[in-house]
Amino acid sequence: MPTDAHQRVLTIGSQPPAEQRHRHRGKRRWGRTLVSVVLAMGLIGGGLYAAVNFIGFDTTVVREKCTAVVGSTQHTLSPEQASNAALITAIATKRGLPARAASIGIATAMQESKLTNIDYGDNAGPDSRGLFQQRSSMGWGTEEQIMNPRYAANRFFQELETFDYTSMEITAAAQKVQRSAYPLAYAKHEGLAKAFASALTGNSPSTLNCTLRPTEGAGSNPTVIKDLKAQTGLTARALNADRVGVPVKGKQGWAIAQWAVANAEAQRTVSVSYAGLVWNRAEGHWVPAATTDGYVVITLAGS
Repeated sequence: MPTDAHQRVLTIGSQPPAEQRHRHRGKRRWGRTLVSVVLAMGLIGGGLYAAVNFIGFDTTVVREKCTAVVGSTQHTLSPEQASNAALITAIATKRGLPARAASIGIATAMQESKLTNIDYGDNAGPDSRGLFQQRSSMGWGTEEQIMNPRYAANRFFQELETFDYTSMEITAAAQKVQRSAYPLAYAKHEGLAKAFASALTGNSPSTLNCTLRPTEGAGSNPTVIKDLKAQTGLTARALNADRVGVPVKGKQGWAIAQWAVANAEAQRTVSVSYAGLVWNRAEGHWVPAATTDGYVVITLAGS
C-alpha cells in the first residue's frame, strides 16, 4: 500500500478509470458469451446432423400413411383406414353401385368410426358397433354380424339403395341411412371420401399411394386371393410363390391395383404393377415400369 502522497498519485495514475475497467470486463464477458453461444450452436448443429442422418436409416420413424389426390389436393388416411375405404368401395362396386355410393359410404364410416372397425358405442348408442356404428337394437343385425366389415358395408348399401341417393348431397344421403343426431357432420369428410372413392373405383388412375415401413414377415398368396374374391367377386391366381395375378383391364384394372395398394400393409405387399406403372413399397408411389398386359400383378414379401 502506498505510504506517501507521491506514491498515491503514481498509483492512482497507473490504474484505469472505473468506467474503463468495467468496459473491459464487459467486453471480456461478451467475448466469453459469444464463444459459448458459438460452441452451443455447434453442438446443436452437430446433434441435429447426427439425428437427421440416424433417422434417415431408421425405418421405425417413417410415418405410415396412404394418400389420394384430386387436382392439387391431397387427402390422407392411415393404412388401416385406407384398407377399410378399399373394402367399402369394393363392396359398392360389387353391388353394381356408382362411385357416388362409395363416396357416401366412406364419408359415413369416417364420421361414425374414423374408418376403423370399433367394438364399442357411445352414450347415444351404447350398442353401436363397427365401421358404421350400426345398432343391433335398431335392426341392423347381430353384434357379430355388425363387427364383420363386409356385412356392415353390404347392410349400409342395402339401405342406401332404397332411395334415390344420386341426386342428394352426400351428407343428406348419409343422414337418411344413419338417422344421426348430427345430420350435417358427414359433410366435412366429402372431399376425402370423393378422392379415395375415385381412386378405388378406377376413375383416377395411379392417384392412391401408401408410404409404408419394410414388411415384417412374408405375405400369403391364399390370403390375397381369398380377400379379393370376398370383397370384389374377382378370381385371382398365384403366378408363383410370392406373386398373384388378377386378369383385368381398363378402369377395373386401376380399381384392383389401387385396392391392392390400400391393402399393402395388411397383406405384406411389396409391389403392385399395372398398365405400364408399378407401385413399390421402397419408393411409396407409382413409377414407370414394364408390366404384364391385362393383369394386375401383386408381389408379396417372400418367406
